[in-house]
Amino acid sequence: MDIWGETNIDFLGKRWILFAISGIFAIIGIIAVIAIPLGKANLGTDFAGGISIQFRFEKPLEIDHVRKLLSEKGFKDANLQQFAEPNKLLVRLKSTEGDLAATSKAIGEVFSQGLPDNPYAVDSTTEVGPTVGKKLQKDALWAITISLIGILIYVAWRFEFRFGIAAVIATFHDVLFVMGFMWLLNKEMSLLIITALLTLAGYSLTDTVVVFDRIRENLRKRTKEEMIPLINRSINEVLRRTIVTSLTTLLALVALLFFGGEVIHDFSLALFVGVLVGTYSSIFIASPILLFWKGQKKRPGLAKT
Repeated sequence: MDIWGETNIDFLGKRWILFAISGIFAIIGIIAVIAIPLGKANLGTDFAGGISIQFRFEKPLEIDHVRKLLSEKGFKDANLQQFAEPNKLLVRLKSTEGDLAATSKAIGEVFSQGLPDNPYAVDSTTEVGPTVGKKLQKDALWAITISLIGILIYVAWRFEFRFGIAAVIATFHDVLFVMGFMWLLNKEMSLLIITALLTLAGYSLTDTVVVFDRIRENLRKRTKEEMIPLINRSINEVLRRTIVTSLTTLLALVALLFFGGEVIHDFSLALFVGVLVGTYSSIFIASPILLFWKGQKKRPGLAKT
């Protein structure tokens, strides 16, 4: 889609200001990473422990009505999920100081009083203890770490080591940015958010590789050109592709964000912000980092395709 003609934007000219802004959000993300294991964040049932109760009603339910009913009775943090069968409902609650069995009974009484014409049965009750929650936190951290190592190995093999370092720093920046953003909004940290972060890492890498591919191509063609104008040229040449790709992805995420329902709202929000940040980091973080590699004045070497 040739929306506009060729551009000649000096992307690297503002790199110091943008590095400072990104650094602030990265620090906020690091604070969020520290706060999660300390319990200073809004942890979901997966990480904090809690109870999951699956109900089966005789008649179909309106989930918004059920959510309002539970909120009025003091269960404001209840996470509701409906199945393909409209008469089944999963209620998830964070761990409380009281007996979890008593909490399950209390929710049943809310349904008995608020939905007297719709009898129910409890299909299953599952408890997630604090020990399991801590293990899931550890596993989530390992998942993100392994993905970053995988990115480093792939890009280092596909291009060269300095490109791999730049891609990992940019991806790590994106993950920290989104984590800090969700933490500031006091959004619930759950395995669904971790899934969004891992999805973001893949998207960010794809966008970064496109930019790197053009930089490498120009390094071969323009052997006498300085690095800063060469990188600017490369980014401008793939700018239309990058923006159109991001916009089409964002259109799908906007649909999920507004029409996907309460269950995946935070997941969609994390991905929406992540796509914006991933596009930004490919241009303003990953590419400028190539300038700071030791010996960059000698120009990067060229790996095999």
